[in-house]
Parts: sequence; C-alpha cells; structure tokens
Amino acid sequence: MPALWITVVLLALATAYSAMLVASKRKVPLWLVVVFAVVFMFGFLTWAASGAAIPVIGLLFGSLSLAVPLIYGSLTGVIGERVGVINIAIEGQLLAGAFTAAVVASVVSSSTGQPWLGLIAGTIGAMVAGLLVGMVLASFSIKYFVDQVIVGVVLNVLVIGLTSFFFSQVLSPNAGTLNTPPRFERLPIPLLSDIPIIGPVFFRQTIVVYLMYIAVALVYVGLFHTRWGLRLRAVGEHPQAADTVGIKVNRTRFWNVALAGAIAGLGGTFFTIGSGIAFNKEMTAGAGFIALAAVIFGQWDPIKATLAALLFGFASNLQNTLSVIGSPVPSEFMLMLPYLVTIFAVAGLVGKVRGPAAAGKPYIKS
Repeated sequence: MPALWITVVLLALATAYSAMLVASKRKVPLWLVVVFAVVFMFGFLTWAASGAAIPVIGLLFGSLSLAVPLIYGSLTGVIGERVGVINIAIEGQLLAGAFTAAVVASVVSSSTGQPWLGLIAGTIGAMVAGLLVGMVLASFSIKYFVDQVIVGVVLNVLVIGLTSFFFSQVLSPNAGTLNTPPRFERLPIPLLSDIPIIGPVFFRQTIVVYLMYIAVALVYVGLFHTRWGLRLRAVGEHPQAADTVGIKVNRTRFWNVALAGAIAGLGGTFFTIGSGIAFNKEMTAGAGFIALAAVIFGQWDPIKATLAALLFGFASNLQNTLSVIGSPVPSEFMLMLPYLVTIFAVAGLVGKVRGPAAAGKPYIKS
C-alpha cells in the first residue's frame, strides 16, 4: 500500500504539471510522458503481482526481444510516409527478410563450414529481399500511380504465398541443408552489461539488436539534422514546392522507399538467424501491421515510434508474465491495451496526430 500511495501522488503531480503546460499553451515534453508511463506501470505491477514475484529482468528482456522487429518495421514506415509513400507491405518485407536470411545462412554455413559467413550472407540477403519488395512497391505506386494501399496488400499476399509455397515444397523436404540457420551469439558490452537491470536487458544482446540501436539514431539524425532528411520531408509534405527548387520528387521517393525496405529486411533476420529459429509459414504473425500502428502512435517520429513499438512488445510479454504468476488481471486486457491507446491517438483524443500531407498521393509533374 505505501508503494501504491506514492505512485498515486507522483501520477497526480505529473498530471497537474502537464495540465499547467497545456493551460499555458506549451507542449508537454516527451520525458514527462515516459515518466508517467513508467510510474503508472510500476504501480500497476505492484497491484497486479501482489503476493507474487515478477522476474523484472526477464520481463524487460523479453519485451525488448518482441519489440526488435517492430522497431525495424516502424523505422521503415516512418521513412516511407515521411517521403510520401504509405508502406502497407512492411509485413511482407519482414517475412521476405526472415525467409531469405534462413535459406542463405543455412546454405552458406553448411557449404563453407563457417557459421559466421552464413550469418553475414544471410543478413545481406535479407536486406536485399526487403529492398526488392520496397522497389516493387515504389515502382507501382510512383511510376504507374497504383493505389499505394492496394499495392502493399497485394505484396503482402504475394510474399506470404511465395514463402509458404517454397517452405512446403523446398524447405521442408531439405530442412537439413536449407532451413537450419545458425544464430547470432549474444555479445555483452564490457562495463555496460554489468549495470544492474539495464545492463542485462540492453547490453547483452546480439548484433541485430545493436544494429537496431544504430538504425534508430541514424534515422532520427538523418531525418531532422541532415540535408537528406530535409529533402525527404519536403517531398512528403509539399512535393510541388520541392520540385520547384530542383528536388527530383519521384526519384527521391523511389530510393528512400527502397532504403526503408532494406531496413525492414534487416528486421526480418531477427525471426530466424537473430533467434536461431528455422523459418516457418507466416512466422512474422502480423508484426508489420503492428509496426504501422507504432508509426501512427509515434506521430511519424523515429524516437516516438520506437517507444510505441517498445510499448507493444512490453504489453505482449507482460500478458504472458501475468498469466504465469497467476495474476487476476485478464491477459487479454493487457494485449488489447496498446491497440486501444493507438485508436485514441488516431482519433485525436491524445494530442494532435497528423501525418505527412502528401503521404499516399502520387506526384504527377505538371
């Protein structure tokens, strides 16, 4: 009870401070939202796990693991929509990356006897697979002006069909040589990995997770602090104005959508060589669509989208943890919570949510 009362007081103070900021027409800082969410979750877990023990490190580690492909997918969605192309095909790009990584890594490692060569080849192959799916999306939506949502849905169905067919007809009969991928080993970072709680969760990970940290930082800095990002955002907001100053709108859109596809392909490696799991049908299980929700919830910002993806991962892992310890809270409620928050965000009840003005609109030069 003392912990709950302290939580209530802290939440009340944070709410009062945010209300004061809103009343003075100032923006509520992101750190305040994060602090509120952390304190609220601490209080909720204190109540939900009363009389039981929650493995905090395991909970956070599993949450990050579930969020890794979502973060890669959300970065793909942010780049695509910022440049003016709605990418519904993230699911297909993740799946294509997972399939290619498993096959290429299995073939190379078995033929050379060097697992690390297989891992490198599988990672490159996954990025190429995601890149190709992104280029198909860009070609149809930019050059031929096909509805971007329809193209994305068709690409998802196409990739699911192709990977399922090859899995049944090729991988299953030859699983020993084509579907036994090696896995990236965990690489603890000296000193950082010894930090209590944070160290084991964030700094005892595989190279795929470390590349994710780098990708988030690069996309954020690139979008808001470089000439490339300025041009990308200009094309997504007002392509006609960008065209008048000499920016090639369609070329910019094409190559950035392709780049975003490569990032999604890299995220797909987490399902196979990143976790040491053989490829299986539809193993991404809708992660691409959850990543799209994270993009909207994160207001098309790489950092906010990453935090939203972490929220989805945390909620998914929390419902498993609560069911194990026998908590009275229905696990379905926790699994449903981030989607409800996203609906409120999209509906405009949690701040103003507006995507890039030209997203989904093909540019026809007049």
